[in-house]
Amino acid sequence: MSPKATPGKRAEQALRKFHEEGAIGKAYDARLLRRLWPFVRPHASFVVISLATLVVISAINLARPPLMGDIVRQATARDARALVRDGVGLSLLLVISQLLGFVQMYTMQVAGARAMADLRRAIFQFFQRLRLRYYDRTPVGRLVTRATNDVDAVSELFASGALNAMGDVIALVGIVVMMLALDWRLSLVSFLALPLVLAIVNYVRGRSRAAYRDVRARTARLNAFLNEQVNGIAVVQAFVRERAMAAEFDAINSEYRDANKRGIYYEALLDASIEMVSTVCVASILWFAGLRRVGDHTITFALLVTFTQYIRQFFEPVSLLSQRYTLLQSAMAGAERVFELLDEKDVVPEAIEAAQCCPPGPPEEALALEHADFEYKAGSPVLRDVTFAARRGERLALVGATGSGKTTIASLLLRLYEPQGGSVRVLGRDVRGYDPHELRRLFAVVPQDVFLFPGTILSNLAIADETPDRARAEEALRRVGALELFRRREAGGKGDGLDARVDERGQNFSAGERQLLSFARAMYRDAPLLVLDEATASVDSDTEARLQRALEEVIRGRTAIVIAHRLSTIRSADRIVVLHKGRVVEIGTHDELVAKGGVYARLYRMQYAHEQAIAAERRLHEEAQVAAG
Repeated sequence: MSPKATPGKRAEQALRKFHEEGAIGKAYDARLLRRLWPFVRPHASFVVISLATLVVISAINLARPPLMGDIVRQATARDARALVRDGVGLSLLLVISQLLGFVQMYTMQVAGARAMADLRRAIFQFFQRLRLRYYDRTPVGRLVTRATNDVDAVSELFASGALNAMGDVIALVGIVVMMLALDWRLSLVSFLALPLVLAIVNYVRGRSRAAYRDVRARTARLNAFLNEQVNGIAVVQAFVRERAMAAEFDAINSEYRDANKRGIYYEALLDASIEMVSTVCVASILWFAGLRRVGDHTITFALLVTFTQYIRQFFEPVSLLSQRYTLLQSAMAGAERVFELLDEKDVVPEAIEAAQCCPPGPPEEALALEHADFEYKAGSPVLRDVTFAARRGERLALVGATGSGKTTIASLLLRLYEPQGGSVRVLGRDVRGYDPHELRRLFAVVPQDVFLFPGTILSNLAIADETPDRARAEEALRRVGALELFRRREAGGKGDGLDARVDERGQNFSAGERQLLSFARAMYRDAPLLVLDEATASVDSDTEARLQRALEEVIRGRTAIVIAHRLSTIRSADRIVVLHKGRVVEIGTHDELVAKGGVYARLYRMQYAHEQAIAAERRLHEEAQVAAG
């Protein structure tokens, strides 16, 4: 990067680097095909049937040119009966060949469709095993491309018949043998074109592979950009960035178009070159046959017809091989990307033996961090030597300015991230000794940014259950005080409210309603540990009061970690942990910390003054409305 680069240019280059695909080393087709085999193996019977049928088709095709030559001889001899017999035989061969072709292609595509479904399933399951830090540094569109476009490219191996190359090779060997048996001199004239074909294929091979690899990379970047723009369209419109985003999309789209043009160019070059060589070869045979005919009259018209048919058949698999080679390049480029993802090591680790973890905590301990250090990015610590513990049944509040590490602590407790130093314990046991699923079943979480899935209220409340419990879900809504609110959403106000529709990301609900649903989801889970991350940050005062009442009920008998900016929501906490720049600076009750006059006391005074100002403004507004009325 130039030292004179402007901040805007540096930001643009950083964004481009974030979206661009990383360089992939040289890949060997055999290695990639071996890695695809486990997905094909369960459906190998279809592949065997397809390849066996392909061998029969190749044998039938080898019999066609001699039969056509015989038809020419019978026509020359004017033997009508033999001509009809050979014509019927040729028609039967063609019909049988077409029927077998259907069976061959159908079985191959069935095997491919099932294998690619298994591959997509493996990718999706792998997505669920990746750590959150991997998603922090990887565009979502790139990951979507892996499971869609790249797998589709691999599926072309089956859909386009690229794996039929074995039949093409068998056909080539058979054709060469038959041509040599017919006339070795004409065969040698035909084979003179092979070095030219090999030179063309060798020229196109590397360039075609690079072009299709580039297409895959540009596709991923295009998908990532589109995903960002769709999710952030409200911000784009609010800041009038439509024209700038359209210009950036045009640049990305042009790169994608140019990469495709390069791939199409090399594919067309190879196809046209093979066709040209084939035509020149046939012309050379006719020329040579004409010389032989003039000289010694040893080449009959029937032999020439048979031989030219073999030449056409000879270049047909060569042409198919070249076409399938370009498809293979695209498929291998897609396979490279897929297996690059599946080789990613940043996955959630399995539970380790308790003896390898830190010593267990005391029996009364529910949650604890001991000298924990954490950073999302190397050199930028978020937590530094954090130590505190919560007793079973205790309500512990985490307080601090934005960026002090409160939400990060919750993520460490759930083992969504791993600390770089120190230990994290849940119910007296190091989180590394838990199976991740076992650990997370101990928690109910109310996040700050509520995510709802398309479906119904019931499916979102019972998201962890395969078979939702309607009575339990209804009770959760009732305890939140939101049952009547959501019941009104059903047609005519009928039903229990659980079947009300939820659109993508819950966009048909207000922020407060989504928060209420998140709270009810935590109640439905009924876990012994509760994490409330800014649980009342997005609701109005009335809804906050409702949640506060429900909060007292749901916390009873449970250990709770309460993360809040509004200090008024945590006054009743048993203890408060105050964080500042990633460190624990104070621990105590509300009264103790206010009396201490430290960081918490300053935060409390500022917020109290702010809340008092808002309350005074609200009273003045209400008085003005009364006076106006």
